[in-house]
Amino acid sequence: MPQAIKEVEIVEGDGGVGTIKVIHFGEGSEYKSVTHRVDAIDKDNLTYTYRIIEGDALSGLLESITYHIKVVPTEDGGSICKNRSIYNTKEGAEISEEKIKEGKDKALHMFKAIEAYLIAKPDY
Repeated sequence: MPQAIKEVEIVEGDGGVGTIKVIHFGEGSEYKSVTHRVDAIDKDNLTYTYRIIEGDALSGLLESITYHIKVVPTEDGGSICKNRSIYNTKEGAEISEEKIKEGKDKALHMFKAIEAYLIAKPDY
């Protein structure tokens, strides 16, 4: 699925906290792009927090979506990736449970696309 992401563009920063990236999606994606900001990186605890701050994934109802990612090593040398998503709605906006589930499913697909992109481009 590396073709799901067309390009990742760093518009500000060096990849660390405060970096702003624009992810441009490939043909066939329902989204054109999202802009996200890196909020926290903890290499010792294997955590990464970022926030989608712009883009059509916010659907006009959300100010932002915050993702807290934690990688947990397993005994067999692999790892498990845990994700907690926080949907920050605009004032007065309401989101149904169905829309939340739909958003989580889309976030999982986006995460898988980013994973595939990074696997395909290990020097990025």
